[in-house]
Amino acid sequence: MKLNTVEKALMNNPLRAGLQRHYEASLLQKLGGCVEGQRVLEIGCGRGVGTEIVFERFGAREVHAFDIDPDMIKKARKRLVRYLPHRLKLHVGDAAKIDEPDESFDAVFDFAIIHHLPNWHDAVSEIARVLKPGGRFFFEEVTSHALGRWFYRTFLEHPLSQHWFDRETFVAELEHHGITVGHNVVERCRGDFIIGVGRRA
Repeated sequence: MKLNTVEKALMNNPLRAGLQRHYEASLLQKLGGCVEGQRVLEIGCGRGVGTEIVFERFGAREVHAFDIDPDMIKKARKRLVRYLPHRLKLHVGDAAKIDEPDESFDAVFDFAIIHHLPNWHDAVSEIARVLKPGGRFFFEEVTSHALGRWFYRTFLEHPLSQHWFDRETFVAELEHHGITVGHNVVERCRGDFIIGVGRRA
């Protein structure tokens, strides 16, 4: 599901980028460490801020990143032009149908993308499929607590409420697909957001 105009504006501004760089990335790093020299996938890369973070802060050797919106991929290409093709692959793609081979990545990053998918269970299954054994899944997600709030319901577009998840449901789905999270997840803003790292068995 593509972002509407309001959410695009919220996600593509310096304040959001600063929060992603200095808060979310820092917490993910504490929970899961770095990915020095590793091959990484980012789902829903938007204009490429997360991809930059994965390279610069987490130390990835190579990043494959995709977004369902071609306009966002154009913006990401401009932002990430300094990265050579052998280090960066950008393309239009769907997190519920990841066009990558089985067990091909050391880590997968999700900066608040999965809650946009009505078929989010498929995305979790795909992430587990493309992770190598021992590979890590770094996630920051928006829960049903936030999606039920007036602002989200009024101004943003998301799947119907039967497709929302809370912390327990999301973690249980990850673990069902062999991605162990345990207590390596935290809630923020009274449960509106969950941030964590799981590891594929």
